[in-house]
Amino acid sequence: MSVSTITETTQYLTFKLADEIFALDVAKVREILEYSSVTKVPQTPEFMRGVINLRGSVVPVIDLRLKFGMTATEQTVNTCIIVTEVGMDGETIQLGALADSVQEVDEMEPGQIEAAPHIGTRLNTDFIKGMGKKDNSFVMILDIDRVFSSGDLEALTGAA
Repeated sequence: MSVSTITETTQYLTFKLADEIFALDVAKVREILEYSSVTKVPQTPEFMRGVINLRGSVVPVIDLRLKFGMTATEQTVNTCIIVTEVGMDGETIQLGALADSVQEVDEMEPGQIEAAPHIGTRLNTDFIKGMGKKDNSFVMILDIDRVFSSGDLEALTGAA
């Protein structure tokens, strides 16, 4: 989905990874949990921190900082797990994404959102839906369905 498909005011959940602010469409967010114990699963990708039990369902927990090439998320009082719904091969799976902290829910008009930057052909920015402008800074709006490749998701659902 590109920024040109954003034609109406949308609510986004904003959260921090390191010093950067990211956002997800609230329609994709199921709930926000305090960081609790995560059960490690052997032989999974480095960015998969493990799984949690969410009311009887096994939900993989992903460290978005590691997925995006940053340092691992450190556990603090603000660290949380954002439970999202991700589309994979026509079905929806639940996935927990670690965030340093959740900020707020913001409404953004289509005029506040610019296209994701194209940084050469070797860097894939398809997972960035757009760059929202808030105050004097940018908010990277993620397309959570494109953050993970189908191979990533198969590895995660197989581990769960």
